[in-house]
Amino acid sequence: MNVGIPSEINPLKKVIVHTPGHEVSLVNPVIKDELLFDDIIFENDARQEHLDMLKIFKAAMPEDGEVIEILDLALHCFQKVENREEFIELMIKELPFENIHTVQADLKKLSPEKLLQFVVEGSIPPNRAFNLNPAPNLLFTRDLSAVVGDHIILSRAAKKARAREFLLMNMIVKHHPLFDEVKSNTINISGHQSIEGGDVLVATDNIVLIGMSERTSFSGLMNVAEKLIDTGVEHVLAVDIPKQRSSMHLDTIFTFADQYECVAFPPAIEEQTDNVVDLYAVNGNIQTRRCESLKGALEELTEQEFNFIQCGGEERINQYREQWTDGANVFALAPGVIVGYGRNTKTFSEMEKHGYKLMDQFDFIDEFSNKPFDYKKEGKIAISFQGHELCRGRGGARCMTMPVLRGSL
Repeated sequence: MNVGIPSEINPLKKVIVHTPGHEVSLVNPVIKDELLFDDIIFENDARQEHLDMLKIFKAAMPEDGEVIEILDLALHCFQKVENREEFIELMIKELPFENIHTVQADLKKLSPEKLLQFVVEGSIPPNRAFNLNPAPNLLFTRDLSAVVGDHIILSRAAKKARAREFLLMNMIVKHHPLFDEVKSNTINISGHQSIEGGDVLVATDNIVLIGMSERTSFSGLMNVAEKLIDTGVEHVLAVDIPKQRSSMHLDTIFTFADQYECVAFPPAIEEQTDNVVDLYAVNGNIQTRRCESLKGALEELTEQEFNFIQCGGEERINQYREQWTDGANVFALAPGVIVGYGRNTKTFSEMEKHGYKLMDQFDFIDEFSNKPFDYKKEGKIAISFQGHELCRGRGGARCMTMPVLRGSL
């Protein structure tokens, strides 16, 4: 089996990432807002921070685990002339505002490597005669799709700045053998609807959360929810969250750390009421039920008590500061084993109070790079890694990962 996600916390086996490259150096202060960046980041340090994060993944994953670079998948697809031509035509059709049709003939002459460089950087050096904006958000592979069980949701970008990335992922799912088993299980939306992977969280094999956010529209959420329910998902919890930059996706304010344990930004999660709707089917018809809170809905549906760990701790100023630097955006490598930015010290302190052993990236890699990691034996661990440059792009460990396969518990 190549693809399958039964929950957010099952042991990680395959994950798609993108280590930042030259595209982030093409972002300047004049266009940073248009490109959805709050700051410009230093490529060399961001790249090293990302590679260090991947070392943690590799140390924690089983021997047959894979960390896959999305550009390697795309390059494989681009080896076929017909795939390159299909993708060029798709860009022309889906991105009319870019005027790509004016260089269609030139693009068809490019090698697979050069065409991919054009997609990511927006032009071909050295002359750069035709320029599009770069695609620095490719770093956040999470948003491009979401695997739920053995189905894959093909996201649709809410912002023009990310449109080429989403088309690239669409092409990969269609043509790369990694996705052969789920090509017939794709969930698409169309028109002006939007949904992004950061808003989709798989709580259990029959409960999925979808955030209605700045990036996921109501119609996109409803369309995907209905299709998920058709596939056998019993409940989709639609979570209405603030439509603002700091909480652009549900996973920027809420993530799973263990089976019944989550990291939450209190002002947008714990202190909100009547912002969750349970969608489910009765005799083939979608029904809705308003829930008092997200915690209450999860506890009712699972018949288990949930523990919400506060992002930033108890003090309000620290909650806001650490949510801004992705304190709530942790990524589970296995049940109770998470990674997150080390700068969010108050969040890590809270996790320690809830039984997590704190380790930094260096200690964890030193201990487990040369011996198998057994999460059942080691217990709960919160692993911190340095991300001073990466966090400038407004995305944490979960944002930078697209899991496609998790094992059984």
